[in-house]
Order: sequence, then structure tokens, then C-alpha cells
Amino acid sequence: MNRIDLDGRTAIVTGGAQGIGRAVVERFLASGARVEIWDVDGAEAERAAAATGAGARAVDVTDAEGVMRAASAARQALGRLDILVTSAGIAGPNHRTWDYPLDAWARVMRINVDGTFHALRAVVPAMVEQGYGRIVTIASVAGKEGNPNASAYSASKAAVIGLTKSLGKELAGHDIAVNAVTPAAARTRIFDQMSQEHIDFMLAKIPRNRFLETPEAASLVAWLASAENSFTTGAVFDLSGGRATY
Repeated sequence: MNRIDLDGRTAIVTGGAQGIGRAVVERFLASGARVEIWDVDGAEAERAAAATGAGARAVDVTDAEGVMRAASAARQALGRLDILVTSAGIAGPNHRTWDYPLDAWARVMRINVDGTFHALRAVVPAMVEQGYGRIVTIASVAGKEGNPNASAYSASKAAVIGLTKSLGKELAGHDIAVNAVTPAAARTRIFDQMSQEHIDFMLAKIPRNRFLETPEAASLVAWLASAENSFTTGAVFDLSGGRATY
């Protein structure tokens, strides 16, 4: 494993208690950063923090004012806010678009889209003030291609991609890089929300014929979060195992 230099940097990782977020936390710590895990499950966040050496904070990303308070507290605890990774998200159930339950649609959008927006809104002003920042949003290849029977998830991740591109352009005059990654499926607890038929569909679409490993995602995220990433912003980085060829 290459040691990407994050010495002296501070980071917030939403959804950092498990899955890709947890792998990012571990990679950041190994790279010298101080990290605060944000997760709606405070007990899970504390367990992940105890196992990794990170800090932990119970944060519901759908609560805009709660996220603002958490960002202020994190800045006070860490001294500055250099890096934000927005990994909090859900898959939602699998249904045809015209059968998709309204409450499930709203929940997916609230967590995946609004939650990402709330975190950006809370953290960006501190980055602008200090003159430095790196932001990585976790989108999905589904946001580029659209998965059948996953319209809410696909639409939400397409929104995350668009939000990332907009913010990247808004901050292009600052030393603040804003980029998205679009993973193919990784075998995490998010699979618990999916039908086996949908899991099989996703695997069949990956030319490498396997699911993404979370440390592979963390490797790319760590570089995007480093000072070495000094030029690329508003971009989307593929992690689809060859599925997306554009």
C-alpha cells in the first residue's frame, strides 16, 4: 500500500462507521490524518472509532441544522477542516419505477442527496476561510447508467454527480478540489437492502467479474483528498471494474 501524504490534515467522513466510509477512515489514518467519523448510528460510530483510533460523532445528515452544529464542533475539536468525504447513503428497496413507494423514494433522496448537500453546506465555508480543502463525494456507477428497479438510488447518485460538478466549478478559484467517485457495487451491508436478483444483475455488468473491494475505493479517495490532487476538480472518477467505458 502506497502511503499517501495526509500528515497534519483533518478529515470528516460521513457514513464512516462501515463499508467504503470505514475503509476510507482506515486509509486516512494510515496516511497521517486525524479523522472524525460521522454516522447516524452513534454506537456504531463509537465502535468504529475505538477500533481505528478515529474520533466519532453521531450525526444525522438529513438534519441540516444538526449537521451545521456538528461541523462547528468538529472544527473546534480538530482545529481546522481540510477534507470531507460524503459516504453516508442507502440503496433503498428494489421496485419498478411506477411501483416505487413514495416514502422509500423520499428517504433515499433525503439521505443521499439532501445529506450530501447538508454536509457540503456546513463544511465549505471553513475551507474557503482557511484557503484549502479537498472534498470527495461517493456517487455510484448507477448514477451514470441507471440501474433497473433502482430508480431512486440511480437518480440520487446522478444528483450527487451534478452537485459535485456544480460545486467544483464554484470553488475552482480556490485551492479546494471537489470530485466524485462512481463505484460499482462493493459487498457491504448495503447489500442487505437489495434483492438477490439485483445483486446478481450488478455482478453480471462488471467485466472484472467481481465486486469492488472497499480498500480499492479508499485508495483512490485518499489520493483525491491529498494535496497532490492540485488541479483536478469537478470530475468523476470511475471505480466500476470496466463497466463504465466513457
